[in-house]
Amino acid sequence: MTPKVRDLHNQPCPQRTINLGVTMTARFTGKVVLVTGGGSGIGRAIALAFAREGAAVAVAGRSAEPLTRTVKLIEAEAEDGRATAITADVTRSEDVAALVTRTAATYGGLDVAVNNAGIITAFGPVGDIDEDQWSTLVAVNLTGTLLSMKHEIAHMRRNGGGAIVNVSSNLGAHKRLAGLGAYVATKAAVSALTRNAALDHIRDGVRINAVSPGPMDTPMSYRPGETAADRDARMGEQLPAGRVGGLDEISAAVLYLASPEAGFVVGTDLLIDGGATA
Repeated sequence: MTPKVRDLHNQPCPQRTINLGVTMTARFTGKVVLVTGGGSGIGRAIALAFAREGAAVAVAGRSAEPLTRTVKLIEAEAEDGRATAITADVTRSEDVAALVTRTAATYGGLDVAVNNAGIITAFGPVGDIDEDQWSTLVAVNLTGTLLSMKHEIAHMRRNGGGAIVNVSSNLGAHKRLAGLGAYVATKAAVSALTRNAALDHIRDGVRINAVSPGPMDTPMSYRPGETAADRDARMGEQLPAGRVGGLDEISAAVLYLASPEAGFVVGTDLLIDGGATA
């Protein structure tokens, strides 16, 4: 049986709000932000967080409908929210080049890019990995991140610099899990690629970092047939923090890394996982 692909672009996402006790600012007023995989889940939450802090946001993904829902949410919830949906396949260099060009043409530039597009596939032991599923996984998670950075960096270094945040995973450079070797390999590679890109391009004025979330309040944290109460009880026992992370918590970390406050933060991979890898 061919393993099922879990697409992180378009998963429906019940959201839990965590009160961070943070006063909303306007750090990104006048800035232009691109978020790939922006149709739901972590990507949607990040896009909305940037819009709430004043940014114009382009959300990208392979399917138009979930992106449109993100745009409508931004327009409804962010004061003077500006957003546009752009369909693009991050595994295709021409798509990513057009995505960056259209974002800059729509809003007058590109200041921040968040490369969040990803999938989980090729489940099972390494010795049993389906080669086609492996190729798809590498194409989206790793090559997609590379192509996104390549075209984002090209624009930013021609236009005064910018900040890039890649969404990796604590299942990568920091932690392994039986049955997810292929996914873990791609995310470890994303973390390593982020660090090297940061060294390559900081003198170009492009500051690059990553976040590595652990279990967050998305469909990916559920086992088949599990209720929210079941999931919370299981995660309460497994995680040192006693719960899954809130989408506003991962969004806050991404906004920090993209902000002027993190101006001396270069090549980091910030773990947001409730102590799972401590």
